[in-house]
Amino acid sequence: MTLLIDDIGELLTNDGPPLSNAAVLVDGERIGWVGPSAKAPAADRRVGVDGAAVLPGFVDSHAHLVFAGDRAAEFAARMAGEPYTGGGIRTTVAATRAASDNDLRRNVTRLVTEARRQGTTTIETKSGYGLSVDDEARSLRIARELTAETTFLGAHVVPAGVDPDAYVDLVRGPMLAACAAYAKWVDVFVERGAFDAEQAREILIAGAKLGLGLRVHANQLGPGPGVRLAVELGAASADHCTHLSDSDVDALAGSPTVATLLPGAEFSTRSAYPDARRLIDAGVTVALATDCNPGSSYTSSMPFCIALAVREMKMTPTEAVHAATAGGARALRRDDVGVLRAGARADLIVLDAPSHLHLAYRPGVPLIRTVLHNGVLQ
Repeated sequence: MTLLIDDIGELLTNDGPPLSNAAVLVDGERIGWVGPSAKAPAADRRVGVDGAAVLPGFVDSHAHLVFAGDRAAEFAARMAGEPYTGGGIRTTVAATRAASDNDLRRNVTRLVTEARRQGTTTIETKSGYGLSVDDEARSLRIARELTAETTFLGAHVVPAGVDPDAYVDLVRGPMLAACAAYAKWVDVFVERGAFDAEQAREILIAGAKLGLGLRVHANQLGPGPGVRLAVELGAASADHCTHLSDSDVDALAGSPTVATLLPGAEFSTRSAYPDARRLIDAGVTVALATDCNPGSSYTSSMPFCIALAVREMKMTPTEAVHAATAGGARALRRDDVGVLRAGARADLIVLDAPSHLHLAYRPGVPLIRTVLHNGVLQ
């Protein structure tokens, strides 16, 4: 079954300049052809979009969706002036451990569905709110039901009352062994109060030996070794990148490691935003992601993050949309999403607007008219 999406006013492919008066042929779960409407091939079905803009589905490469509980009171306290320290993670750990599998599954499904309505067609999600062998493994098993992009984050924080060195041994040993079958990636929160560079190195190398790709939470709360460790070990992405030295930027610029920026976290914690302009001008590949989690960034909206990136992080609208699509794909080392070309996955969104610029120009407005995921209209 083929589907022709036609009468596209602006087609953003990330595979060349934008096209006008364009069409996309969908053949099953893949893109079969892209080009001008006048040259469109025949199809079993045609859908006209009346001059609307079409672009790749958003690729959210950093989220924490497997959790239970609510931290709205913590958010309210921050808005009243209390600083964010990351300590609230343990509150979510307690709620997640107490939740049933079905409770966790319902919450992940709700958030993935919510993100899909807002144009996200590929989403990564992490564990990290179990922090025991059994709870980390079940978190990833449940996450794998909804996405192939799953990340083991047993090294989120050290549980209360546990010796840090003993916990590192647990994470890189029995916990990793129990979780590897359900994970594609391994991640560590490298931050004061979480894990230092040597602890992170041990865990990341152990994950790599089991065939997992590497990701790093880096330089969120202050300067630190996270970015340079990510580059040294060849991680796919260094995420947050809020506090960067010149050497951090140079290291990223000279590597394939993507700087994944998470402006929802800065919005929700009243923290300084990363300087995306500095990174882009240095030649660093930048991705945007939601960091959806119950404590520091409870949003599943990539359009919201695009608007924040333009307003607060010195990105142009086109750069922000590229970072939310092709940039996210690079952060996941995927070449079949975040782009519209023959052979790529048939993941795209139709805007209720004539141009992708409206995603930042009209913040907060539900502009996602139609989502096509794996070739199926949602």
